[in-house]
Amino acid sequence: MPILETQLNTSFPFKNAHVNTIYKYFLTKDAPEYTRKRIDTWDNDFIDLDFLMSDSYTLVLLIHGLEGSSQSSYMLSNASYLHNLGYDVACMNLRSCSGEDNNLLQTYHSGKTDDVDFIINYLTENYDYQNIVICGFSLGGNLTLKYLGEYADEIPNTVKGGIAVSVPIDLTSSQIELTKLKNIMYKHEFLRTLRAKVMVKASKFPEYNPDKKQLMKATTFRHFEEIYTAPIFGFENPEDYYEKASSKPYLNKIQHKTLLINAKDDTFLSDECYPYDIAENSEHFYLMTPDYGGHVGFVSSFKNEDRWIEKQIVNFIQNQLNIFS
Repeated sequence: MPILETQLNTSFPFKNAHVNTIYKYFLTKDAPEYTRKRIDTWDNDFIDLDFLMSDSYTLVLLIHGLEGSSQSSYMLSNASYLHNLGYDVACMNLRSCSGEDNNLLQTYHSGKTDDVDFIINYLTENYDYQNIVICGFSLGGNLTLKYLGEYADEIPNTVKGGIAVSVPIDLTSSQIELTKLKNIMYKHEFLRTLRAKVMVKASKFPEYNPDKKQLMKATTFRHFEEIYTAPIFGFENPEDYYEKASSKPYLNKIQHKTLLINAKDDTFLSDECYPYDIAENSEHFYLMTPDYGGHVGFVSSFKNEDRWIEKQIVNFIQNQLNIFS
């Protein structure tokens, strides 16, 4: 029964999920100097990896969330923490997220695990790591979990396991949560940057001619997915996308030790995103659901010296995967 009972001991302001979520977003005191490596893909595009090297036999691959990058606060803090402990770190910037638009009309989405598979195989073939651990946040966590289940029989031996943080594993119900008033600020910010990217794509690719008025009036993720994600990636409609891109159906197929950390107060997540029954009946899938933490927050105080989420990630790597730098 791999349900891990661990709590975040946090001070009063951070018992509020929005305070925890927003404060972590602006917490950027860690600013490591990455070394960028551009990887050419099979479809004439590119994916940018940002490395922190420690001459380790173990690499931790970090994958950011929706509209994030290697510069997102949670990526910076976890990359620095792992690097300071002697691990090599590679931050995967999803297509269009590295500060430069990608070459294709297609960018990324919650279930695009072929990119994760491509990068894992690239790292395995071009580096001499004995161990690779995948750690994804939010959308990147969905990619992590889906990849570990979907590609379970094809994953290279160097991959030892994964960690996923604040993950909407059931996209159908989670996108409904994001339409609620409690998440209006986050929804507006995500849609603002997503709309801007689609406008750029429309100007670069004349064959793509979306209804720009409808795009600018889009007020839900479903509207956006109806205009861009579903048609561009070949889904029948947004519902087809949500069903096929969700990681939840793949959790019981995971064959590597994998941890999901979802705070109970995460306003992005629906009840369906706490898969206690799957964890209770799995030998490989671990679940941790602290009472507090918000969405990719897990801040304990204004000083944030506890580094709770960073420590949970390292504890799992060392105590469950038995991997040290």
